[in-house]
Amino acid sequence: MTIDKRWTTIRHSFNPDFIIGLNAFIERCKNYLDSHGKCSCPCKHCGNTVFLKPKHIKDHIIKNGFEPSYTIWRHHGELPQPPEVHNTMDPLRNLLHDIQLEEVPNFEEEGPNDDETMNDMTATGLEDLIDSTQTELYPGSKLSLLEFLAKLTHIKVLNEWTITSFDQLLELLIQSHHLNNTIPKSFYETKKWMRKIGLGYQAIHACKNDYCLFYKEYQDLENCPICNESRWKDERIMGKKVPNKVLRYFPITPRLKRLYSSRYTAKDMTWHATGQCNEEGKMRHPVDGRAWKEIDKRYLDFTREHRNVRLGLAADGFNPFGNMNNPYNMWPVILTTYNTPSWICMKESSLMSTLLISGPKSPGKDVDVYLRPLVDELKILWSEGVVTHDSVTNTYFQMKSNAYLDHKRLSCP
Repeated sequence: MTIDKRWTTIRHSFNPDFIIGLNAFIERCKNYLDSHGKCSCPCKHCGNTVFLKPKHIKDHIIKNGFEPSYTIWRHHGELPQPPEVHNTMDPLRNLLHDIQLEEVPNFEEEGPNDDETMNDMTATGLEDLIDSTQTELYPGSKLSLLEFLAKLTHIKVLNEWTITSFDQLLELLIQSHHLNNTIPKSFYETKKWMRKIGLGYQAIHACKNDYCLFYKEYQDLENCPICNESRWKDERIMGKKVPNKVLRYFPITPRLKRLYSSRYTAKDMTWHATGQCNEEGKMRHPVDGRAWKEIDKRYLDFTREHRNVRLGLAADGFNPFGNMNNPYNMWPVILTTYNTPSWICMKESSLMSTLLISGPKSPGKDVDVYLRPLVDELKILWSEGVVTHDSVTNTYFQMKSNAYLDHKRLSCP
């Protein structure tokens, strides 16, 4: 259905056509309110960066006028036209279209430091990826460029190919199929290309004795403020130095937003609100447990928005080399989303790796040092939340989250 937007170009707010169009727009806003009863204001002053109640949005538009560059009302329920593709059933194209809607301006109530998420998802990058879904690998090919790269990297992971073998395969394909100007020439270039989809990680240097992370107030230090050990394996090197220890942190905010923006996962994120077990004395999901019900009673504002996310946290170490004579350890910290049904939330594909703690020995009781970036982000998600697009209702809302570890909440003081 075409939306009549001609009224937005009328300069005089007392014009009858302007008033009729504005009133219709305000009625539309009421269908896309967040949990606080607010919607983004498209006046020239706010430019969709501030959430206001509908009556205040009306006053702003009358006073300041309607933002002329806001031609697709994506914050008020209008979907951008998807790119024309030759196969509408391709999940990759659907994914890119959903990611487009993730791009929300920096709202007044913004979420955890988006500048630190190492996320390469930009408007230009998305345009390149969308173009690649419409680019044939070679004339007559059944695969697009993006499909080919996604399938090939997936095969590499499943079969544990080395980077060298991957590079050699690409070289052979380029020579045999004359793909020199089409596909990347190495795994490094392929990874750089695929990273445009987003969801990267952050490398944080750590003290070799596990006393601190070189993070936030310590990020510019050369030595540990507690044990005074050097940050580097060899500090005498003039070029790029190698850190003693590196923590890999995968920020959870963009991953939680992706669960709602994707049409394939968003519908399951509210299962917990309707999927409780009705048989007394039986429990089939954490939503039926006493801890969940206690949180519901104690934090009514959090409970009122059923799209808020409940997370479970677990950590356990393993020997990545399978050799018990080698003391090297890897400690992953895993989150699972309890919003989803029990047959989904514990599947391997639903588990989110958030921290990879590597080192010659187990961090032991010092694991709390490595949890700091995650706990910092969880605190912000609990107290402030982040503006998120829900692909099921095609609305934006302020998503909050909390996490459980041995039935204790980490995300609020």
